[in-house]
Amino acid sequence: MARNSEEILTDRPPRAADARLAYGSEPKQFGDLRLPDVDRLSPLAVVVHGGAWKAMYNLIHTGHLCVALAAAGIATWNVEYRSVGDVDGGWPAAGDDVAAAAEHVGELVERYPLDRERVVLVGHSAGGQLALRAAKGAQLPVIALAPVSDLRESAERVGPEGAVARFLGGMPDELPDRYAEASPRELLPLGVRQILVHGTADEEVPYEMSKRYVADAGVEAELITLERAGHFEPIDPHAREWPRTVDAVRSLL
Repeated sequence: MARNSEEILTDRPPRAADARLAYGSEPKQFGDLRLPDVDRLSPLAVVVHGGAWKAMYNLIHTGHLCVALAAAGIATWNVEYRSVGDVDGGWPAAGDDVAAAAEHVGELVERYPLDRERVVLVGHSAGGQLALRAAKGAQLPVIALAPVSDLRESAERVGPEGAVARFLGGMPDELPDRYAEASPRELLPLGVRQILVHGTADEEVPYEMSKRYVADAGVEAELITLERAGHFEPIDPHAREWPRTVDAVRSLL
């Protein structure tokens, strides 16, 4: 029987990271650093997990992606952030946290064998929204895996009880400024290279959202289409689509 890549959410945790490092004073302002076993400076992927911006999800499931990237010679910093359900969680805390984590890369490259000229942001789903937004401020290239790139469209499609409206605290007509500052599509141009990786059979975040985003982004962005793939294949090292994710990351490093 073929693996259902959603099982990545409940797989046994990966082996421990090389170091857990704080980027701020809040309890969830930390990241797990994994280094390849190589005798040279390594490129770095700053990884932002998804999970509908809910505190019930955390960085454990993207740890598997990080282990696989390390095996491919790419260091990873798998960052945690405040989410809905945490004290002071949701917006703007999640966005501020990921931006701070990206800024902290400057300290990481001073302490560890990392190549400061080869850094990329990688975000999945809700983490894709956070990574795309952080990319504009940090001016780092970004790989967005099945990202929620249009918060306004998502909220209007799903309604006030959906993940986006809960994350931002209301609907677009109630909080237009908040949507304008949080939604990647409304922040274009980002001024950096972007690759969106999205499966056509994604039932969590519509593939068409990424098509529209890339069309609006123009030469900044490209779309890698995963035919018949769902929402979790881009982050599952056991999925047949996984090499497409690795190739995308490498192409921006």
